[in-house]
Amino acid sequence: MSDGGFDDRTAVVTGAASGIGAAVAAALLSAGARVVGLDIDTDGLRERAADFGDAFVPVTADVTVEEQVEAGIAEASARFGGLDMAFNVAGGSRIGAITDMAVEDWDFTVDLVQKSVFLCTKHEARLMRDTGRGGSIVNISSLDGRIPMPAGSAYSTGKAGVVMFSKSAALELAPYRIRVNTVLPGLVDTPLVAPVLAYEPAERMFLERIPLGVAATPEQIAAPCLFLASDDASYITGTELVVDGGWEISNFPNLAKLSSA
Repeated sequence: MSDGGFDDRTAVVTGAASGIGAAVAAALLSAGARVVGLDIDTDGLRERAADFGDAFVPVTADVTVEEQVEAGIAEASARFGGLDMAFNVAGGSRIGAITDMAVEDWDFTVDLVQKSVFLCTKHEARLMRDTGRGGSIVNISSLDGRIPMPAGSAYSTGKAGVVMFSKSAALELAPYRIRVNTVLPGLVDTPLVAPVLAYEPAERMFLERIPLGVAATPEQIAAPCLFLASDDASYITGTELVVDGGWEISNFPNLAKLSSA
């Protein structure tokens, strides 16, 4: 997306304090948009606001709590008069074997990666619908929504749910000229993934499976997200875009081998 491609448009980005969310926010601002950034990380949001300037409005919010989601998204209308685009990026997980996982860890993960997308889409779509000008919503799933991950059943289940939810949302919201699509990143060099990339045996196992041989940068995920929200994608809705360096065609590494190494 070239500079100026989103002039006079307003976006909400969740998970905006770091990683993919921060990269999406930066790309939108570079392209002329105004951004309301939601995250639970107040300090991170404060840092982004210092970097991004007045076109970025930081809002501390827990995206699993509906009242906070609704209030945060309402800032787009209060500050900028409406909402044109939304990027639901916030996520995280607690891993564990199915036979050992605590219910609290399952709920934490599924609520963060799936329930949050429902809550955010609900209130973003309401705002887009009520202004009558349509819009675009891009939800971040994961390659793990297609490929099962050892010790990651909650995360994979939640991310798979994001894909189907987004298809349902696309169907329901099309009469309001609201498009909904999903991006499925593979391995991305973010703070969440940093511990994996810092452990050389695990990093090697991942990179052996990725045909392009490297982890993505957050910016390499942000660019396809912006494409799906742009006028160039005006006839695309209800679909998913895998951005994984070819990982999907080579399958997931068997990390269980590391426990016996």
